[in-house]
Amino acid sequence: MSKRDELIQKYATALRDKCKMEPDMDLLTKVTIGCGPAIYNADAETVAASDDAELERVKTNFLMKKLGLADGPALMEAINAVIDIYGRSERNKYRAVVYYMLTKHFGKEAVYAK
Repeated sequence: MSKRDELIQKYATALRDKCKMEPDMDLLTKVTIGCGPAIYNADAETVAASDDAELERVKTNFLMKKLGLADGPALMEAINAVIDIYGRSERNKYRAVVYYMLTKHFGKEAVYAK
């Protein structure tokens, strides 16, 4: 099993155990691949939910640029809702899991259909 496959399994476990969701493995794989090399860096692999600048980057770089959503209060509300589901006290909020949940939240799975 490759390192990426191991990480995808780790993210799937986080979705099941922490978020109480059964992951769509095909979509989770595509979202993980879309994260690029960030998943291999311990610092970049996670989202710092208590850092407003980090959450702003998620909004700008992922929701607006990748998913093509228009800016507005709904974006930050969605990020906060995902963080709440994941658990604010959960130390390691994996970026691929957060992005997966945001993709599902906005119904933007088609972005990864290519």
